[in-house]
Amino acid sequence: MPDLRPKRIADLIAPYRVEPGRRVRLPKDFDTTPGRHISRDQAEQMLEAGVGMLAEYQGRLAAQDTWAVLVVIQAMDAAGKDGTISHVMSGVNPQGVEVHSFKVPSAEEQDHDYLWRYAKALPSRGSIGIFNRSHYEELLVVRVHPQILAGERMPAASKRSDVWNRRFREINDWERYLSDQGIKIVKLFLNVSKEEQRRRFLDRINEPEKNWKFSGADAKERAYWDDYQKAFSEVLSHTSTEWAPWYVVPADDKPYARMVAAGAIANALHEINPKYPTVTPEAMASLQEAKTTLEAEAPAGTADPAAGADASGAAGAERKGPGQKGKRNKAKHKTAKGKKD
Repeated sequence: MPDLRPKRIADLIAPYRVEPGRRVRLPKDFDTTPGRHISRDQAEQMLEAGVGMLAEYQGRLAAQDTWAVLVVIQAMDAAGKDGTISHVMSGVNPQGVEVHSFKVPSAEEQDHDYLWRYAKALPSRGSIGIFNRSHYEELLVVRVHPQILAGERMPAASKRSDVWNRRFREINDWERYLSDQGIKIVKLFLNVSKEEQRRRFLDRINEPEKNWKFSGADAKERAYWDDYQKAFSEVLSHTSTEWAPWYVVPADDKPYARMVAAGAIANALHEINPKYPTVTPEAMASLQEAKTTLEAEAPAGTADPAAGADASGAAGAERKGPGQKGKRNKAKHKTAKGKKD
């Protein structure tokens, strides 16, 4: 069994954390390939164990119903966003996970402030939300393509040259507010190299079953690679905070990237350390009364396998399962199929 003690996980992801105030220069400051201290097989084993840990944490998160977790994933095309989500979250209860992808803003969304549509999609307490692309598109694609900013329905004064510094501040303040309200934020930048992107694009073209993942627009956007590297560098430098740090995940190796992503999410959940609610003496007495009644209903002359359950087992049966909201028990799995990566 891989060593997944909290300290081990924290040590594993520490090299990829952008310390607040650090000036990041891509691609110089972070490698797109992992070190050799963990083999591919070890990474896959650790991912499998980490998925099990996430499932346990999710059950406790849902039962406590106090915190929520927001996972923000940003990357260049073909960096592995969809694959990371599907593998890392493969063991959790879909009732407790919401995945949102954000396309070109609708007319309604353009009639509101730029954070409005992201605020609408925030996870509820007890659940995990994933933004496959996010509010950071307002500092990335909008910055690389200034005509988008020109078309936004804001006063002319709001589009002046200091717009990016203002948005850095606004997003930091918004995330601080969310953190204060009980939303734990984990931000992952899947850092893929230009050469690895080229190979993955060719795979999508050469393999018929992957053709649907590729479009001519992907190749055109690749022409802006250096502009995106600069924009990502600015984002990482200005918006990695104590309450919402960025992790720069080496994404050329998919198993390793997924392991690091799972580790960052597990670390955030460990910091929350959600607990199952304590059963009150009154509730325990009610459970014992129900147990007595149910045992008395057993057919005569038959052994009731449930009769040996103790009070703690009965209390456990009262708890909601992983991913269920104790008060509402409502399905919340809304996976939006947005832009593929």
